[in-house]
Amino acid sequence: MLVAPAFVETQAPPAPRALGLTEAEAQRRLLADGPNATETTADDSWARVLLRQFRSLTVAVLGGAAGFSFAFHERAEGYAILAVILVNALIGFWLEWNAQTSMAALRRLGLSVARVLRDGQIRAVPADAVVVGDVLLLEAGEVVAADAELFEAQQLQVNESALTGESMPVSKQLTPTEPDAPLAEQVNRLFKGTAVVNGTARAVVTGVGSATQLGAITHLVQQARHAATPLEVKLEALARQLIYITVGLALLFVVVGLLRGASVGGLLQTAIVLAVAAIPEGMSIVATLALANGMLRLARHHVLVKRLAAVETLGSTDIIFTDKTGTLTQNRMAVHTVWLPEGRVELAAGAPSIVPDPRLRGLGYDHLLRVAVLCNNATYSPADADAALGDPLEVALLSLAHRSQFDVDGALAVGRLAEQPFNSDTRLMATLHRHADGQGWVAVKGAAEEVLRSCTSVHTADGPQLLTPEEHTRWLQRVDELARAGLRTLALAYRIVPCAGQPDWAHELSWLGLVAFLDPPRPEVIPALESCHRAGIRVVMITGDHPATALTVARQVHLPLEEGQPVITGPELASLLLHPNGAGRRRLRHTAVFARVSPAQKLEMVRYYQQQGHVVAMTGDGVNDAPALKKADIGVAMGLRGTQVAAEAAALVLRDDSFASIVTAVEQGRIIFTNIRRFVLYLVSCNLSEILVVTAAGLAGHGAGLLPLQILFLNLLTDVFPALALGLGKGSPKVMHHPPRNPQAPIMRPGDWRLAATYATLMTLLLLASYYVGRHYGLTTLAESNNVLFYGLAGTQLLHVFNMASVGTPLRHNDVLRNGYVWLALALCTGLLLLTYLVAPLRALLGVQPLSPVVLALILAPAAATLLLAQVLSFALTKKSKH
Repeated sequence: MLVAPAFVETQAPPAPRALGLTEAEAQRRLLADGPNATETTADDSWARVLLRQFRSLTVAVLGGAAGFSFAFHERAEGYAILAVILVNALIGFWLEWNAQTSMAALRRLGLSVARVLRDGQIRAVPADAVVVGDVLLLEAGEVVAADAELFEAQQLQVNESALTGESMPVSKQLTPTEPDAPLAEQVNRLFKGTAVVNGTARAVVTGVGSATQLGAITHLVQQARHAATPLEVKLEALARQLIYITVGLALLFVVVGLLRGASVGGLLQTAIVLAVAAIPEGMSIVATLALANGMLRLARHHVLVKRLAAVETLGSTDIIFTDKTGTLTQNRMAVHTVWLPEGRVELAAGAPSIVPDPRLRGLGYDHLLRVAVLCNNATYSPADADAALGDPLEVALLSLAHRSQFDVDGALAVGRLAEQPFNSDTRLMATLHRHADGQGWVAVKGAAEEVLRSCTSVHTADGPQLLTPEEHTRWLQRVDELARAGLRTLALAYRIVPCAGQPDWAHELSWLGLVAFLDPPRPEVIPALESCHRAGIRVVMITGDHPATALTVARQVHLPLEEGQPVITGPELASLLLHPNGAGRRRLRHTAVFARVSPAQKLEMVRYYQQQGHVVAMTGDGVNDAPALKKADIGVAMGLRGTQVAAEAAALVLRDDSFASIVTAVEQGRIIFTNIRRFVLYLVSCNLSEILVVTAAGLAGHGAGLLPLQILFLNLLTDVFPALALGLGKGSPKVMHHPPRNPQAPIMRPGDWRLAATYATLMTLLLLASYYVGRHYGLTTLAESNNVLFYGLAGTQLLHVFNMASVGTPLRHNDVLRNGYVWLALALCTGLLLLTYLVAPLRALLGVQPLSPVVLALILAPAAATLLLAQVLSFALTKKSKH
């Protein structure tokens, strides 16, 4: 029967809905209920950010040393130590404040407006000014501003993937549903943050702000507390270890000094020198700047880093939980399979054009494309695919026609005489078009069961063939086969009717075949996942979508799958997490696909794996990902299509939504950690040498041997600049060819401590030998001997930077030699050392004496000998490892 071209599902709205709220009533409700905004973590004030820079054990020890300096009237030393604390705090504050303001700018870009009916007039108001009782007016392309209940809808479809993880849009109707029904079944309700993809609607707002479904999930985000990153914990632990070593040596020094009858004041002053020597003042500065450099590198790859330490943490990640929709896939439907009566054809979703087997043109492929184009209400242009509007399946059909080089414009030129819209009762759509000689051309698409019921024949190369019961059953079996593969199907059919005005035109159809759809994977995902596999990083898909769909995508992107039971569903997961026995833990360890998972279960998964000792990264773009993003060691949000809530919860935001950018971030994180380990070894060995020199000189009865200001100058000069140069290295090109390091391992492993102690002992013995020769043979005065230790330490530490390549690397192949920043740092430090000798005020402050050729030789000898002997040691260790 011929029906009206447009089908409108509606009911007579009550009078208040016809006019909407009055402006006065809307303002009253806004004041009473507050703005339509979900809870987000408030930005810290500049004072709080600045205060946070002073909360560390290192600052506490340096502050204590400054206090003692003032108490003993050593004001220059006290002010110098306070200046070091302040400079370090200002650098940290500047970098963290910039990251925070960047996120604030991102939030401002996300402000939106909503169309509401007030005083009988359509008005555009800020989304946060929408109140309960407002009438929302919605059409394709708009985002729902608040939770609402429909009272008028026309072919309405809404993309709720941000809440549910489902790729396909949900058809909305006016049929009442229970308020506590699952979100996917609440067909008469709209939810804040979802997007209208087809049709128009009017709805009454029932919830705003925290009272929305979005607000409930945001509340989970607030509950998911974020702990300190592994790097922050390890640097603090390392500083604590150095302080313990210093306390032990200081106690030994004090006990020996008291037994010798030394003055308490002199002992305390030496203790201050030891405290300053123990703290690598440059460590936190260099770590911050190395991380900031990594942040800038990542920004060039479209990765926004909100917290600096997050860069390193991602580098130590050994498991990545990733959402499916919009992360591994493109969040848009594409034709995957066309099944004609003569056979099945699988199509490449990413190919710009499709040239099917020429035989298909005669077997019904062109007829199928004609139906796909005519029985279609979407708009699509290959020149601007992102601007397409309409049902995603219809957009995919138009894309298929263009890619198949079908004459779309020519087909549409015939015009449309009538339409039977799709609805939940008929489960098909039909359109009538004018054909040659006054005939009508009928195009039909819909659920296979319904289309088959209306078909009497099958279109084949030999002409129409009778649709037998056996053939009917075979096509239904093919539908089941495609569904088990996670594909969504549409059946297509056509008919030529004798008269274009014939009233009964949607029956006695000729079957054309099936079209199956899938949300295609992003083209860059497969190589990115392969890189993760090489790097020993496990990637796990966690999605709210159907298990078959998730499994199909997993196979397309080459995720490793468990034999027998490749997917764990939400109900199974709840049981496994509640009672994780041996077999259950094994399934959790080896399963790569989790489907029908709720937001709360994503959060539980992150928590469970963290408890097992893993460093967990979580990627996602939807509101439903936000709690897990915040709880994870590293949350990575998709910034292009992702929600604001996800971006707020994450530590990293990918501005290009590219999964490959995650791999880049992992690579940079690993390079940064390698550089950090390298300069930490350098700093620790240098500071240990200072501690040993001061302690040995004190125990030998020569006082501290060095002044507090001299130690402070060495730590800020020779430590900071060479260490920073090491921290800016480009890293090895094979950094992603190794498994992730043990996340529980400290920055300084036992072998690193032994190596640092060896280097420190070597430097100390050579310096003390030079000091002893000068004093024992009367070559230097006491003041000149102090200069031998001061400048000798400086020269030794500067050349020691070349020992920081991988153990066993010959000096001629040393990558440190090829690091331009190292040579720049050495030139700068040499220039500053010359200033301490040439500038009278600095010379007086640091107690520098005129240097004779003999003193200069005593200064340079330990530096050259340290470099030479360290290379011999490296060569010996290499030969030992080979045997």
